[in-house]
This record gives sequence, C-alpha cells and structure tokens, in this order.
Amino acid sequence: MTPKEVMQLAEEAGAEFVDMKFIDLPGRWQHLTVPIRELNEEFFEDGHGFDGSSVAGWQGINESDMLLIPDPSTAKIDPFLSYTTLSVTCDVVDPLSRVPYNRDPRGVAKRAELYLQSTGIADTAYIGPEAEFFIFDEARFHQDANSGFFEVDSNEGIWNSGAPGPNSGHRPRHKGGYFPVSPVDSQTDLRSEMCLELEGLGVHVETQHHEVATAGQGEIDVRYDSLLKMSDTMMWFKYVVKNVAHRHGKTATFMPKPLFDDNGSGMHTHQSLWKGGSPTFAGDLYAGLSQTALWYIGGLMKHASALCAFTNPTTNSYKRLVPGFEAPNKMAYSSRNRSAAIRIPMYSANPKAKRLEYRTPDPSANPYLAFSACVMAGIDGIINKIDPGAPMDMNIYDLPPEEAALVQSAPGSLEEALNALKADHDFLLPGDVFSKDLIGAHIAWKTENEVVPVRIRPTPWEFMLYYDI
Repeated sequence: MTPKEVMQLAEEAGAEFVDMKFIDLPGRWQHLTVPIRELNEEFFEDGHGFDGSSVAGWQGINESDMLLIPDPSTAKIDPFLSYTTLSVTCDVVDPLSRVPYNRDPRGVAKRAELYLQSTGIADTAYIGPEAEFFIFDEARFHQDANSGFFEVDSNEGIWNSGAPGPNSGHRPRHKGGYFPVSPVDSQTDLRSEMCLELEGLGVHVETQHHEVATAGQGEIDVRYDSLLKMSDTMMWFKYVVKNVAHRHGKTATFMPKPLFDDNGSGMHTHQSLWKGGSPTFAGDLYAGLSQTALWYIGGLMKHASALCAFTNPTTNSYKRLVPGFEAPNKMAYSSRNRSAAIRIPMYSANPKAKRLEYRTPDPSANPYLAFSACVMAGIDGIINKIDPGAPMDMNIYDLPPEEAALVQSAPGSLEEALNALKADHDFLLPGDVFSKDLIGAHIAWKTENEVVPVRIRPTPWEFMLYYDI
C-alpha cells in the first residue's frame, strides 16, 4: 500500500490510533501508539522519534535518540485492541544521518535480500517456517535467593488423567498428540480461530494441527513468502497465537522446551532460491536437487554451529536439541528423512516445489536474524562451492555411538553456539548485511542476560541430585 492507501484504510476502519511496531535484538515486538491525527503522508517520511536506550540489545543512553520510519506496505488493523488501531511495522534509522540503524533486525533482512540480488545467484529467497507452540491453561514461575520453581498446567495434559472430576479422560499421551481428533485434541477450534485471525490479516494459512506433545502443543503452517515478508509475518503469527489464547483465558508460548520428557517446539524452516520467476534448487542430482542447492546445503552445514546462535538463541533451545532424542542435531542431509538436520521434501515432482527443510531451528529465534543468517550461509556455500558430502539415508538416531561421533553435531549449549559465532561470522558480513557491532551486541546480550544468569542459579533437579551429598 501507498501512504494514501493506508490513510484510506484507516478512515474506512474508523481508526483512532496508529500503533508503531519494531523489533528488539532478542526478537520481541515493541511498540508505541500515537493518535490518528498524526497520520498523514509526511508521517511516512519524517517518522517518529523515540528513546531507544532501554531497548534490549541496543546502544546505551549516550546514543539513545532514534527514529521510527513506518513501512506503509505493512499496514493492518489490529484485531485485538479495544480501540480501532492501525498497526504499521517500522524501520529504525539514525535521526541525524537517516542511515538505517545497524542493530535493527528488520534492516538486516532488507540488506540480506539486496545482497542476494547483487550476487546474481537469485533475486528471491523464499522462507516457509513451521513454528510450533504450546497453549497452557496457566504458567507460574518464580526465583529469588532461597527458592525457585516453574509450573505449567493444561487440562489436556496427560498428568491430569487422575484429577478430580468432571474428568472426561480424553487426553493425548506423552508423544501421542500427532494427530488425534477431538475430544483428545481439545484445541481444534482455538487453533481455527487463530487461523481466521491470521487470514483476516492477509496471512495465507495452509494447515493447522495438534503436535506430538501432550498439553496443547500445536502447529499452524503458513504459505512461504520472501525473506523480509515472512519475517514480518512471523511477528504477526506469534502476536495472533498469544492473543487468541489470552482471549480465551489461556497462555501460549514459543519457548522451545517447556515440558520435561516430551517433545519441544521446533521451527522447521523451508528454504529455496528463485531467479526470474524460476526455481534454482530443482535439478537432476540427488533427490532432484541442482548443484546450486547442494552448495547451499554445504554452506548451511559448514556454518551450522554459528547459525545456532541465531536459529536456536536461548539456553532453553538446547533442552530440545538433544542428541538422538527429538530434534535433529546431526548436520546431515537426506530426502524424506526427519532424523537429518536438512531434509529434502519429496511430496511433489513439480520443480517449483523443490526446496530444503532445515529442521534444527526453533521458534524462540528472531526471524529477521535467523532467516537472514541461513540465507547468508547458503550464499556462502554457493559462492565457494562448498561440498556437503554424501547424504545420509538412514535413521541417524539409531547410529552406533562410534558412527554417530563421526557426524558433525549442533552445539550442546547456547554458550557453545555463541563461541562458534565469535569464531565464524565472516560469512555474515558481505553486503553489510550483519555488522560486527550487531554480532558483538548479540553475543554480549545473550552472554550477560541469559548464559551467565542461568549458569549461576541452582535448579530443582540439582537439589534432587546433591542435597544429601
């Protein structure tokens, strides 16, 4: 939409406010709201000043003046607010130079698209994430000097099979949630409502279903889109899932591993490159792939450990990314094989459907950074003709330990992933897509606010292990 079309949309909807959304470094939406009278054509040129000193991962108070520049193409009417509100996603720029702020994740995605086009390899990177989530009835957690606990609950959780009545007894068992009908799947209508809200926002929904875990694990798949547009869509996706759950007195989370001893939530990410309206990944090599696609896979595999700092960016991510358990942490590729980190889907012989599915990422990722990093790794693989080696067409989870040890693994912790990024980040720098400042800020933020605080706190299981030692 043009600015004029946005103003027409606001007028037709009777909007009273404009909500300006932007994203912090860890990947959470932030916003500020202004009265509708501020909306005019100059609004999209002049932007709106704000204090960025308290935004997570951004620079300090000495350089805190920032400018939000609304992108008119992102304008939508927010379906959850009591007062009719036009929502626009914004880019962040320096107010003096008008140069894009290098720590703005949305700017990274825009530069990644421009860099891809400049290489001549392709003009579009298509991304199709499958973000899983849990819907709980309640979530409680607390920690101070002498106590700490968490507790999540869902009437659908198998642990409630013995709860006092009324109790229907229809619940998915641990690892038994894929794909029972109601009443075992108790949240079909809730996910359908999420789908309708997404469709109302212009998001093309392809399917929704219960996921493997008990206690309300779900998945909604949306149609693939270009890197920047899909990053924007994923922010709306999380917003809709959380707010529809909240509307019904429930709580949704994209935390990768909220339950022990059941599946965590992943974000399998389908990827392909197109040029001039034609797919570049289709060919006559392994699984119908082109040499370009194989080199792209080689780039993902070479930089996999560093990528995890963006695709699996929380300490909790590595509770899911466990060898031989539920998430593919072995950096191998294979057709149809869900034990490999990179799967080549074989549902269709149509060249336009040829893509790869990177199964390691999880939905705690900042989509702008994670998708951009994957594409940059793939481009590096193509430019440097990185050979991914032979495919592994077997159940990698069942490999004998001595054979499994020979296959490259994902990092075992966030700290390992951050150290890998520190050592291997040159592939992210071409085209100024990622800056050394952003990479350093990401490592510092994660270390100071997540790795160290988690490391120094006792856990309930440590009391089980050591209290009587």
